[in-house]
Order: sequence, then structure tokens, then C-alpha cells
Amino acid sequence: MVLLITPPFTQLNTPYPATAYLKGYLNTLDVPSAQVDLGIRVINRIFSEKGLSELFACVDDNHMQTENAVRIFQLRHEYVYAITRVMAFLKHPTFIEAQNICQGTLLPEASRFNQLEDEHTAFGTMGLVDKAKHYCTLFLEDLSDFIVEAVDSRFGFSRYAERLGRSASSFNELYDQLQQPRSFIENILTEELAVVMEQYQPQLVLITVPFPGNLFGALRIGQWFKQYHPDINISLGGGYVNTELRALKDIRLFEFCDFITLDDGEKPVQCILEYLQGVRKLDQLKRTYICQDNAVRYLNGAAEGDVLQKHLGIPDYSDVEWDKYFPVVEVANPMFRLWSDGHWLKLTLAHGCYWGKCTFCDGSLDYIKRYEPSPVGMVVDRMEALMAQTGIRGFHFVDEAAPPVLLKELALEILKRQLKVVWWTNIRFEKSFTADLCLLLKQSGCIAVAGGLEVASPRVLKLINKGVTLEQVSNVAANLTHAGIMVHAYLMYGFPSQTAQETIDALEVVRQLFEMGIIESGFWHQFALTAHSPVGLQPAAYDIEITGGLQGSFANNDLEFIDKQGAIHETFGDGLKKALFNYMHGLGFDFQLGEWFNFKVPKTQLPPNYVATMINDDVVLKPNSQLLWIAHEPISKNIVKTKGKKTVEMSELTLLSAKTHITINVKAKLGQWLCQCLSEMAVTAEKRITFSDFQNKYETASLGDFNKFINSYTFLQLREAGLIIL
Repeated sequence: MVLLITPPFTQLNTPYPATAYLKGYLNTLDVPSAQVDLGIRVINRIFSEKGLSELFACVDDNHMQTENAVRIFQLRHEYVYAITRVMAFLKHPTFIEAQNICQGTLLPEASRFNQLEDEHTAFGTMGLVDKAKHYCTLFLEDLSDFIVEAVDSRFGFSRYAERLGRSASSFNELYDQLQQPRSFIENILTEELAVVMEQYQPQLVLITVPFPGNLFGALRIGQWFKQYHPDINISLGGGYVNTELRALKDIRLFEFCDFITLDDGEKPVQCILEYLQGVRKLDQLKRTYICQDNAVRYLNGAAEGDVLQKHLGIPDYSDVEWDKYFPVVEVANPMFRLWSDGHWLKLTLAHGCYWGKCTFCDGSLDYIKRYEPSPVGMVVDRMEALMAQTGIRGFHFVDEAAPPVLLKELALEILKRQLKVVWWTNIRFEKSFTADLCLLLKQSGCIAVAGGLEVASPRVLKLINKGVTLEQVSNVAANLTHAGIMVHAYLMYGFPSQTAQETIDALEVVRQLFEMGIIESGFWHQFALTAHSPVGLQPAAYDIEITGGLQGSFANNDLEFIDKQGAIHETFGDGLKKALFNYMHGLGFDFQLGEWFNFKVPKTQLPPNYVATMINDDVVLKPNSQLLWIAHEPISKNIVKTKGKKTVEMSELTLLSAKTHITINVKAKLGQWLCQCLSEMAVTAEKRITFSDFQNKYETASLGDFNKFINSYTFLQLREAGLIIL
């Protein structure tokens, strides 16, 4: 039995997918396995009547430094009383309980509720249940603030002891903290571990460490196993390991585990299993660290390559404890909440990034550089299998950047199979995302995309080799928004040589994009230099000096550096985030940009219509463009129109879709021809009709001037009814 563990803490609303992916692959090997999210189990233990009662009972008065913490402690009985109903509502919201939460006195309020006045207008548009979810989120965040101040400063809903894991070039502090007595939260963790151990009795435990905020919890888990079940083998893997521990030298880490695997885990785990079964030699493990002869040794002698995407198996969510997950609504923004609301099934369209050239990205690492698309038919097979397994019809494709061609094929396959699903993913703002492609994606269930606008500066976009322009980003965002697809922008500041002027001008671009309504949400992060990025590998080319982070015996990825040319970047963070928070709520567009900062900044040099002038809604019709009819087959009715003494035979075409009903009247010959053509353009058609084919068919039928036809009101109505040109 293999036990797959997600340590505290990742997401509250849906499981992190690593264990489901690995379990799916182990199924193809007929290896029995079980997965458990110890993070969500611990959260459910803490945020219960019993858990809060025990938490408040262990509080020392001396640990409460603020009036806010004192207030929460004084109201502890109200918190204990309310917690069961809050958790029940978040998992199964009802209209009546939403009334209790919003209008009644169920929830005690501390400092997190102070922001409600600022958000009243925005939440007025979201409905009562959403408002109640937000109130419950504030209630939980107040408790989180109390826990951090009075019980365990390491706590966070989606992270634990993150500071210890971030930029830990030395293992010393982590190791020292692991020798200390367990905290209140860590005691709950080990209690849950004991339950899991009793239930599954595994021979091998795989612990995923996706983020710095999972490392300490993972090591506590390994420590517990080594203390109470030293015969069980422990292996660590995941995103944090893949990026941070590629030059590991500190043998003390192996007091908490036996193996550490890099990059995709399927084949390395298979090799470990074969080694433990005695059918593989130790030196034939794949991308695996072990401790041997009192030193860290890296083994990569396996002859086999990595598992192809088509052989990975179907991610297996069969033993996920869905009833323990719950949504939180932190802000009144429908796009931003996708990360924290809803049970999403995670899938991957392609391994790696098809661009892979951004200079800030870990492009030299396998998870970026090895691009391998999956067959779209297989992806949709997996979607259908997961829907049957879970009853869930929402998908998050967690690609680094989903290619437009693959998304087009995905949308067509979903429509062919008549699946009614919703999905979202990450993209690059490629010009391939035309208005019509966006309509097709929307028709297939796409509700949102997230993509990198990054620095929003023409010069710096070139410097980071993003491969997109501001004009592209603006037009693609407009196309997506007009199709009804929400857009989230990843934003960056502080790239080497970026000036204060460029930072402020970037904020002005962001302001205009929000004011025009063509992006829904965004997130600023400060540029971080990593050892595996082109900037980290060639610092002189970007005029920076690396001052630390390369010589550690533990994590060697996040680097310290001096930017010899740019602004003092860290001073801009608070102002940029404050502005963005307001823009996401539809506020503050009339503020001067300098008002967001507590120091003097330059005025923007961009005109107020800078973005608007870049928007171009012209449709380019190419001979090889494909025509697609996404509505129902037309319903044709013969009618006769009389003009004076003259009668004309006409066709009345009714064009139906789930959302539209359009009737057009055309001459009978054109009507018959259109019915035939549109049926040949159906999603289910074996062969696609090109624009050139369409023109030839029209002219062969002697229906008149083709250019007049495609510029006519009739053709415009066909476009509105469901004629897409790709």
C-alpha cells in the first residue's frame, strides 16, 4: 500500500491535484494506494466546536498583544457557538442561513469586518448567499488573525511556517524548529496521522511539497513516521523540491525521509517501488536523492524515460474527502474567487510551456522546458471519466500556458460530445485568440482565463522576452471579455532595470484595462530572481549582481541581487496592490496614480485613451479560415412575398441555439443553399469547410456577388446566430 499525503496547508475549496495524478498512474501499475489531505483534515479539526474550545483553552493572556485579539478572546463563546453553523453553511449554503448570517447576530465581528463599508456597493451586486459566504470568510479570517497572534504564528489557511521554507539556503533554522515541541496545530496533525496510519498501514509514504508553506508540515509528518514507524519508507517530491532542492547537500533532511525525487514523480516513484520490491538496483533509481555513506547522493541510472502524457492514467479522486472542503470568498470579484470557491477537478492539456522563453521563468527546468501536448480526445475521455466518478462538472486545466490550437481542439471535442461543463485555464495572450475563437471557447464552457501581462511596459516586455505586446494583450483581453470569458492578469514589478516611470506607466495601463472592463482581476508580485531562469543564469546580461543564495547546502533557487539601474522596487508594492484592489472593485479610476503611494512618484506619460487606441475589432478573413456552425440545424419554411403584382418565393430560416433565436428571410435559392452549407459546417462534421470552399460553393451556386453577401445584413445575422470563422 502506498499512501499519498498532502501536508498542511494548500487549498480550502478543492484538493491539490498531485496525489490524484500519482494515484491515477499507480492504478495503471496495479499498485494499491490511498490519498489523504492532512491540511484539510487539520482545518476541519481546528474550526469545529471542540477544536475552538481547545484552542481558546490553551491561550496565554501574555500572548494577546492587540485589542483585536483581546476582543476575540472575550467573545470566544460566541465564536465557539457559531463555528459549526458557519462551516455547515459554507459547505451547504441555504437562503435561510444566509439571512441569519447577513441580517442576524450569529457572527461576532472583529477587525476583518471593518472593511465591509468599503465593499458594501460591490457586494450589493453579488446576491445574499455570496454576501453571507463573504461574512463567513471574514469570521474565519478574524479567527486566523487570533491564532497567528495568540496560538501559533506559523498558521495560514493556505500555508504553514512559510517563512521557514522560503529562501532557506541553510537547513539550520528549519532543523532547530523541528527539534522544538509540537504546537497546538502540529499536535492535531500528528493525531490525524495516527488515524491515517491505523487505517491504511502503508509500506511507502509519498509526501508532496508544492510550496514553501508545505515544507515544515511535510517534515513534521516525516518526523512522526521516523519516530513511531521507522520501517516505513518516506519519499518527498513536488514543486518546492523540484525548484529549490536541486543542489541539496545537507544530510540532516534524511532524518525525515528516505528518498527525495525531482521533477515528474511517476517514473521515479515506480523505480523506488521496484527497488523496495527487490527488482531494481539502488543505482538505477531515477532523479532521486538518498543519503549514503553519510553524504547526499544523487541517483539517476534508470534507463527508462519519463512517462508519456497518454500513459499517465486518469487522475483518481475516488477517495478524496470532498465533504471536508469548503469555499471562501475573500473579495467581491467573480474572477478572483475561482481560486477559492468551488470543487474543481484539475487536469493538464500539455506538459511544460510551448513558449518557454520568458527570462524570469525557470525555463531550464523540466516542468517548463519539456513540452508535450496530450491528445485532446484522451483529455476529454478523462473529463468524462472524472465526471462519472465525482459528479463534478467543473475543470481547471493547470497548464503553464494552454496553447490556442489545443484549446480550439478541446472546445470542438467538448461540443461534439455535447458535454455541459465549465472550465478555466492559464494562457498566453497570443493573437491567435481571435474574437471567434473566444466565442467557440465560451460555447464549450470556458468561463475564465488567467495570463501574464507582467510588466505592462513595451521596453520591459521585450526584455523579458514575453513574446506578446501590449496591443496583443489588450485585444485578446477584449475578445475574451466580449465573448463572456473573465480575464485575470498576472502582473509583475521590479524587473531588473525597470524605472519608476515605467512602473507608474504600467499601473496606468492596468487602470485603463480595468476601467474599460476588459480584465476582471489581477495580482501584482515583485520580480524574484531564481537560479534556473535566464536572468539568474546570465546576470551580467541584465546588469545585475547576485549577492547571495547560490552557496547554500539546502535550498538554492531564490537569489539575492542588486539591480544597478532600476528603481527601488520594493517601495512600490503597497501602492500597486492598493490601487489594484480598488480597480477590482470598480473603484478609484478617477484617482491620480500618485494618491496610491505614500511617497512622490512621477506622473504617467501615457494618454488616458492609450489602451482604447490599441483595440482593433476588424475580422481578418483568410482563404484557409475554417467556418463552423455552433447553433442548431436551421428550420426552413417556404413563404411567398408580394411586391405589387410581383411575387417572390422566399425562405424563412429560424436559427436556434440555447441562448439565441434569430429569424432571417432570404430568397428561396439562397435559403436552400444556406441550409445545406450550415449543416456541413456543424461541429460534428467530419471535414471542415474553409472560407475559400465557402466562396467557391456560393459562386458555383450562382447566388450573386460574394463580397456583397459577406458584407450584408444577412451574413451579419448568421454570425450573430452562431457562424464562427476560425
